[in-house]
Amino acid sequence: MTTELQKVAGTSQAPERETTGSALDRLQGLGLELPVLAGNPYYVDQRAVGESIHISGQLPYKDGELLGQGILGRDVDVETARELARHAVLNCLAAAVQAVGDLDRVQIVQMLVFVASTPDFGLQSKVAEAASELLIEVLGENGRHARTAIGVAGLPRVSPVEIQLICTAA
Repeated sequence: MTTELQKVAGTSQAPERETTGSALDRLQGLGLELPVLAGNPYYVDQRAVGESIHISGQLPYKDGELLGQGILGRDVDVETARELARHAVLNCLAAAVQAVGDLDRVQIVQMLVFVASTPDFGLQSKVAEAASELLIEVLGENGRHARTAIGVAGLPRVSPVEIQLICTAA
């Protein structure tokens, strides 16, 4: 496990509701920062439709490099996948800030987590939980959300995790 992944991983305990400081302060307090997302000529990272902001599926990229590859239950363990999920949701937050301009205005409505896994792997929700924890640690009550975790046969670039969000401006 790399140092960068360890930094993003955090704890596996349910997060406490943080009420002091800004969301950006809380993010920085975790030793994290919002990444700059690379553009894509075929789709946008976020699109506002009425009050909803749809965040395109985000992979665990950092500085243009995919932080892991493989299938859970075969190549990737749960803890590594949890770390990758936290990084993917960090990329989602960066896209949300593109839409609303300020991390304190982001309110998560729904998170959809895709986990590349073997047919007998049943811990997709454990992987998704790591991303949920980070959202709540950073956004407090604005980070609580509806969530679906789905096991799939494969994901783009052989990523173990992809996360999509729907949010609003609080």
